[in-house]
Amino acid sequence: MRPDLLPIRGSRGFGLVAAMFVMIIVSLVVIAMSRLASVQHGSNALAIQQARAYQAARAGLEWGISQSANAGLCASGSPSLAGSGLSEFTVGVVCVASNYTDADGTPIQIFRFTATAQNGIPGERPDYAFRQLTATVER
Repeated sequence: MRPDLLPIRGSRGFGLVAAMFVMIIVSLVVIAMSRLASVQHGSNALAIQQARAYQAARAGLEWGISQSANAGLCASGSPSLAGSGLSEFTVGVVCVASNYTDADGTPIQIFRFTATAQNGIPGERPDYAFRQLTATVER
């Protein structure tokens, strides 16, 4: 037998080691990508809930301003968001009135509205969102 056709004894099993290495690397990449995808999904869900909380608080401000414009008084309360896409949020509106007189002796009323929106209790929901907005209206 020719010596150049004899198998090299030190290289037996090298293909198996290389295949195992490639399989481990591919498995690690797949695991890392799945974890990244799940974290990204959670971040997107929280961003959407925060945007919804902002809209609910803004709806509360608009409700308070509308109530005050119609009645001429500082209106506080909890508007209902039933029938809307924000029905899971509770909104509280607080109004504080201040009365001033300008240099001409004309009375001025200033209403400061604070609207707070949240979708549950902190720690109760994994997608808990809270937003608080303020607005000042001169009458």
